Amino acid sequence: MDTIFKIIELFKAFLLDIGELANFAGRFFKEVFKRPFEFKEFLRQCYNMGNRSLLLVSVTGFIIGLVFTLQSRPTLQEFGAVSWMPSMVSIAIIREIGPIITALICAGRIGSGIGAELGSMKVTEQIDAMEVSGTNPFKYLVVTRILATTFMLPILVILGDFIAIYGSYLVENIKDHVSFLLYYNQVFEALEFGDLIPATIKSFFFGFAIGLVGCFKGYNCKKGTAGVGLAANSAVVFTSMLLFIIDFVAVFVTDIFYGL
Repeated sequence: MDTIFKIIELFKAFLLDIGELANFAGRFFKEVFKRPFEFKEFLRQCYNMGNRSLLLVSVTGFIIGLVFTLQSRPTLQEFGAVSWMPSMVSIAIIREIGPIITALICAGRIGSGIGAELGSMKVTEQIDAMEVSGTNPFKYLVVTRILATTFMLPILVILGDFIAIYGSYLVENIKDHVSFLLYYNQVFEALEFGDLIPATIKSFFFGFAIGLVGCFKGYNCKKGTAGVGLAANSAVVFTSMLLFIIDFVAVFVTDIFYGL
């Protein structure tokens, strides 16, 4: 009986969290069109987020390209279909693997950083001090970070995709001495707008989700140093779950429009 009550309480807390997150998102859309526009802070956040994630995304994308090609090649060799490797790798990476893996990496790298940063500012009452001094902390801290993640993630996804495809090319070049020009011609011949547009659009939603959840957890951090760690940790967990939900909805909608 106690277990049932605990499950009910956890479910209530989850629904309450969803409601507060929706209210937080509504406040963002309300504040984003109001003056003053913190353009310098927005550019600074874009630079910091892109610079901090660039190396990690590049290395991960390169390894994904290597591993995916090495794992898939023996199966294609059994059916005499190794020539399909560039097409298969490019479609799989650009449609699904590249965006979701890059988003998960950024959720751990950027989302946790935002949660910890805003959480520490909340605990040390810096946000309260900004309100007292007449500055809108939500506009300066939250809006700029959400916009930065929304616009930077698609750039990181595109970069990760190309590096992953390059890693795949290296494997093919070592195995079969395939030229760079031939490999990339086969890659772009296999791609269509139906592959590129949905993947790019959902990358914006991934970035928005990372920034929104990270700012929400940090901005509403409880008092105490333990709350900062909890905000950073819960930001990563909640964002990862939200990313898979967004990805499922994106694939479902894409299948409706492009699968006809």
